[in-house]
Amino acid sequence: MKRKLIAVTFIAILILIAATGCKSEGKQTLSILNYDIYMDKSLLSEFEKANNVTIKYDTYSTPEEMYIKVKSGASKYDLIISGEYMIERLIREKLINKLNFDNIPNYKYIGEDFKNHVYDPDNEYSVPYFWGTLGILYNKKTVDASSDSWAMLWDESHAQKIIMMDSQRDSFAAALKLLGYSINTVDEKELDEAKDLLIQQRPLVMAYITDGAPDIMINEEADMALVWSGEAVSAMAENENLDFVIPKEGSNIWIDAMVVPANSENQEMAERFIDFLCSTEATLRNINEVWYSTVHTEAIKLVDEELLNNPAFNIPKEDIDKMEMLRDPKEFIGLYTERWTELMAQ
Repeated sequence: MKRKLIAVTFIAILILIAATGCKSEGKQTLSILNYDIYMDKSLLSEFEKANNVTIKYDTYSTPEEMYIKVKSGASKYDLIISGEYMIERLIREKLINKLNFDNIPNYKYIGEDFKNHVYDPDNEYSVPYFWGTLGILYNKKTVDASSDSWAMLWDESHAQKIIMMDSQRDSFAAALKLLGYSINTVDEKELDEAKDLLIQQRPLVMAYITDGAPDIMINEEADMALVWSGEAVSAMAENENLDFVIPKEGSNIWIDAMVVPANSENQEMAERFIDFLCSTEATLRNINEVWYSTVHTEAIKLVDEELLNNPAFNIPKEDIDKMEMLRDPKEFIGLYTERWTELMAQ
């Protein structure tokens, strides 16, 4: 079981207070789409009780999978949590609504560093949830990380002991950064070089997965894995032989945020739930569950010192200065998808 690194001194009733609002006469349904393992599920039941609402909670593995679900309209959602470049795309395609921030007073706790970014420059459509980066989780017993480079993932001495992400933008980011290119390039020559590098790496890769890498690393069944920073924090808490490096060539800095789809049938309740998640108490419980870096100005003051000293959680400024945020490639999205499909066919 994970060691609890956060001193949460609040009792459950405060969570209920944070979620208060006028209850509907009839029971409404709030449909949520989120990454798997990305929320303290007990918060759902508490919000349900406090607001006389039933929550339908679906999950997805990659932003591309989420986009297909939303674009198809096969299922209607009231709240989606996803990454910045996909939110930028959803805004461009008019698939999400502007928010009524009168229903989200706890937005005041979101740090200024996480507002006014390129994906939502006027902060009209989204509320930041967590943030983090991309790096390499490795076993200190078997891996020499002194190179501090993405080249570690191409080390032939670790053949079939390397895990990559089943996520085209993240895996391409590692290759593009190693080559010295932007993770947002739409230059076909640069993308071909990155694709060729990933094809060259393919025989070394144990698996392309999204959610299972931390467990494999904890069990020491692999030597290194491309992971998001929160996954590294969680795994390092379970196995002292594990460490995390943000390569010297730079990486991706991402912000996941909460948005309301254009076809939502329950936007006001969705905004109330966003406000609930932005309370200090709910944020602390979520940190304790998912281990990602917080955007919350009050919750960060209550995080245990051991967690604050973990560079996978409290990412150093010198690393942040070398990071890029993924952008929506717009009409060039096919350049990534085609090359990813070719890689997966190898």
